[in-house]
Amino acid sequence: MITVVVPYDQLSRTHGAMANAQPSTHRILMIESSSMLSSRTWHAQRLFLLLSASEHFAVELETEGFTVHRVRASSLRAGIQEFRTAHPGQEIIATQPRSRKLQSVFEELHIDLFVDDSFLTTREQFASWAAGRKSLTQEHFYRWQRNRLGYLMQGSAPLGDVWNLDSENRLPPPKSGYEWPTPPTFESDEIDRRVADRLSNSEYSLWGSPADETWATTRAGALQQLRWFLTNSLAGFGPYEDAMPKETWSAHHSMLSPYLNLGLISPQEVCDAAIERFDQGDVPLASIEGFIRQIIGWREYINGVYWLFPAQYEQNNFLSAHRPLLPLFEDPTATKMACMKSTVSDIEQRGWVHHIPRLMLLSNLALLSGVDPQEFLGWMRRMFIDAADWVMVPNVIGMGLHADDGTMMTKPYIAGGAYIKRMGQFCNDCQYKPALRVGDQACPFTTLYWDFLDRHQSDFAGNHRMVQQFAGLRKLNNLEDVKARAHEVLSGLSDGIV
Repeated sequence: MITVVVPYDQLSRTHGAMANAQPSTHRILMIESSSMLSSRTWHAQRLFLLLSASEHFAVELETEGFTVHRVRASSLRAGIQEFRTAHPGQEIIATQPRSRKLQSVFEELHIDLFVDDSFLTTREQFASWAAGRKSLTQEHFYRWQRNRLGYLMQGSAPLGDVWNLDSENRLPPPKSGYEWPTPPTFESDEIDRRVADRLSNSEYSLWGSPADETWATTRAGALQQLRWFLTNSLAGFGPYEDAMPKETWSAHHSMLSPYLNLGLISPQEVCDAAIERFDQGDVPLASIEGFIRQIIGWREYINGVYWLFPAQYEQNNFLSAHRPLLPLFEDPTATKMACMKSTVSDIEQRGWVHHIPRLMLLSNLALLSGVDPQEFLGWMRRMFIDAADWVMVPNVIGMGLHADDGTMMTKPYIAGGAYIKRMGQFCNDCQYKPALRVGDQACPFTTLYWDFLDRHQSDFAGNHRMVQQFAGLRKLNNLEDVKARAHEVLSGLSDGIV
C-alpha cells in the first residue's frame, strides 16, 4: 500500500498525489498538528474551516473505500515519523505543499512529491516566464496566460481587442436604490457541529465570532457557492469590483477564495464555468475579464512569485518599519476611524473582506504608520478565512507593505482619505474629514499619506512612478504642521484612541 499525506489545504480528489489514488492501492494519512493549532491566536472561523473541511474530506474518502489514518501529533513532522515507525517500509507520497515550511519537512523526510497541478501554472512554467525579465510585471504575465490558456481569446487577439478592462471596473458604490445580491448560507451538519463544539470547549486561543453558516465546509458547498456567483453576481462583478459599500459585506464578489485555497474546487473548473456563463450572452465583457484576471492572472502570479523568490523574502523590511501591530487590528473599538472600525468588525464577524479593504485600508494603514511587516503578515495569516502562506507572503511583503524594495511592485500602494471617500461609504459617519490633513478632524490616512512621503523621500528618490506624488509634497505649505499632526496620529493609533 502507498500512503498519501493530505494536508489541510489540499483537499482535492482529482489533483496531485490523489489524482490516481485508489482504495485498493493507497491509504490516506491526515495529521493534526497540536503545535500548529495552539501556537498562535486563530480566527475561530479559520480554524473551524480547516478542521471541518478536512474531516469532511476524510469521511468522503472513507465512503469511497479508502482507509484513512487520522493522527494527532505534536507536529506534522512528528506525525509522519510516528506513522513510519508503526508502518515500516511504507512508501509515502504527497502533493507539492503550498508553503516553504512544509516543503522543507517533506524533503527532509524524503516524501515523494507530485506536481501540484491544481494551479494552472507550474512553478517551473512561472520561473521560465520570469527568466531574464527586468521586472515581473503582472500585466505581462496575465497576457501570457491568456495566450497560453486560451481564455477570452480570438486566435492570437484578445476578445474585444482589449486585454484589460480594469478602467471600466472602478466605479464607487451606487448612492442609493441598488439591490445587492444576498450570498447563500450553508446549513451545519453533524461534522460541523462536532468541530464547533470541540473548539468552543477547547483551550485554543481564538479570536472573532464562532462559526456560523457563512462558509461551506465541503466540495458540494463550494460548488453551490460557484453556481450562486455565476447566476447572481458575475454580471455585476466588474463595475463594482473595487467598491466598498456599507449595505453589503460581499458586494458582487465570488467568495470562492477559501475553497480554491483548500483545494475543494480548482481554478480551471471555476474559469471554465465562468466562460460557459459568459457565453450565455448577458454578462458584460468587463465583468468576465475582471474575474478571469483575478484567477489566471493575479492568483497564479502570486503563487509563482512566492516560489520564485528566496525563502528569506518574507523577512524583508526595506522601510525599517518596526511599530508593533496597532490595537485596532484586533479590537475594532480601539479606533474612531469609521472605515477601520467597519472593516475590522467584518473580519471579526466572518474572517473576510474583499481585496480593496485588504489593500487600501488594512495594508495602507499598516504601511503609512510603519507597522512591522512580519507582525502584520502574522496577523493576516491568522485572521483571514482564505489565508495561505503562498497568498499572504507576496501580498503583504511585496504589494501591501512594500517591504521588498520594489522587487514585486515598482511603487508602494498608498492613498489618503480622498480615495477612501470616493470608493467607500464610511466618511459621512466618521468624525475625521478626508479633505483635512491637519487639525483634530484631519483624516489619519490623509495626514499619514503626506507624512509617509516626507519620511521616505530618500527611499524613493529615484522612483519615476512617484514623481507626481513628490511634486505634490513640495507644494504643501504646511508640512511642519502635517508632521506634528502625524506624530499625534501615530501615538493615538498605538494607544488605540484615534
